[in-house]
Amino acid sequence: MKRKIFLKFMPLAAILALSACGRGSGEQPAGNVKRNVTVEEVKLVPVEQLSTFTATVEAKTVNNITPAMGGRIRAIHVDVGSRVAKGQTVVTMDAANYSQQETQLATLKRDYERYRELYEVGGVSKQQLDQLKTQLDVAQTALNNIGENTRLVSPISGIVTARNFDPGDVAGGMPILTIENINPVKIVINVSESFYSKVSVGMPAKVEVDALDGETFEGKVSLVHPTINPTSRTFPVEIEVANSDSRLRPGMFSRVTLNFGTNERPLVTDLAVLKQAGSNDRYVFLEKEGKAVYAKVELGTRIGDKYEIVSGLGVGDRVIVQGNTGLVEGSEVQVTQLEIE
Repeated sequence: MKRKIFLKFMPLAAILALSACGRGSGEQPAGNVKRNVTVEEVKLVPVEQLSTFTATVEAKTVNNITPAMGGRIRAIHVDVGSRVAKGQTVVTMDAANYSQQETQLATLKRDYERYRELYEVGGVSKQQLDQLKTQLDVAQTALNNIGENTRLVSPISGIVTARNFDPGDVAGGMPILTIENINPVKIVINVSESFYSKVSVGMPAKVEVDALDGETFEGKVSLVHPTINPTSRTFPVEIEVANSDSRLRPGMFSRVTLNFGTNERPLVTDLAVLKQAGSNDRYVFLEKEGKAVYAKVELGTRIGDKYEIVSGLGVGDRVIVQGNTGLVEGSEVQVTQLEIE
């Protein structure tokens, strides 16, 4: 609770007498009236070091379903918005190449069995048998590869977010489908290098999403990139957020807040902080020996109706919090009220 200390004024007669003396001596011009001001003494208080970053929600994993070799699409078993499970067949390609390779493999298997029987009776050499076995193994591997290229399966569980072809099309280099895992989702923010030693995996984060009426979600740091961008002097940090109900969707705008601990900092009311005309500088007026003294300040976090002051003020400084409008450096002021937290 604030205590307000009111300073007693001199009796009116004494003021009039002093004014008369001043006019007589020429030391105080008649128009030079002291401004009545309210001041507040600066002291340090614990302030949470909160920083907010803007970013876009992304899928945790994105997989593009693309055949290893171009070919005609026979069937697409899912559509945009479909949920798929890991290992599920999502596309069937033309099987002509598979059938040809299957026939070739069957022929090599028969030849190998015949060569093995001949080898046992001395009809062929060990080298000939081994060569045929190598051809058989190569053909089997080729069949497996073609089989994988014929039945395309999803390597992840997720949701289909893009479909670029229809059955009958010949697939080229473009993915047929895109599948994204959105539980959890991730958000990548760029953090100033000054915080590098304060960020660690598992650190909690609060995520606010505009599209969901500013609803807040709990997340945690899942990855801290090991290098600093030499141009921006920032480093990427990945935030992971659980999304079992799929309310968070890739592309949503978000604000991520990290707490880097607490520092002892001055707090002053927003009424005391003024903006420098023609620039973005902020300043306050201090009261020193009955005069207004300009002091440039660097602002930190806004907390309610107060600003954290990062630099520019010291403990015990008397900040003018009322009556500061229109003051200039060196203006004479009269403290009528001293606010103490």
